[in-house]
Amino acid sequence: MTEVHMKTIPIADVSSIKNELNKYKKGKKLEIPRFNQLARMGYIGRLIITPLDPEDPACQSYLVHVQEPQGLAAHFIELDEDLLDAILILDGEQAMAIAAIMQQGVQDRAKWHEELNERDFYFSSFYRPKERAE
Repeated sequence: MTEVHMKTIPIADVSSIKNELNKYKKGKKLEIPRFNQLARMGYIGRLIITPLDPEDPACQSYLVHVQEPQGLAAHFIELDEDLLDAILILDGEQAMAIAAIMQQGVQDRAKWHEELNERDFYFSSFYRPKERAE
């Protein structure tokens, strides 16, 4: 029978570990172009946002899962390759801004569908008022 030896990793610099942990707790701010790409994906409903650690009140960051655009959106919306199906740790301020954009996208799509349901295509296609002779 072979014996398994557990290897221990000495912690040389506790402060660097704490700094790394704090980076995750605060999240990362995105540059403007990347934020806009994420916002577009959020607007069309292709993001999932969840708190990184909901049980830790000091943790202000959020996990953001970027889903690939589908259908027509895939032909028009440009997304950096490294953002395709990516999971990011985003700071709370930018995550809340993107959440508001996501909500606006849902509201706009709902309004569009309501208006589409009420739209009368027949009359716009077949009814042409006669021109009046003056």
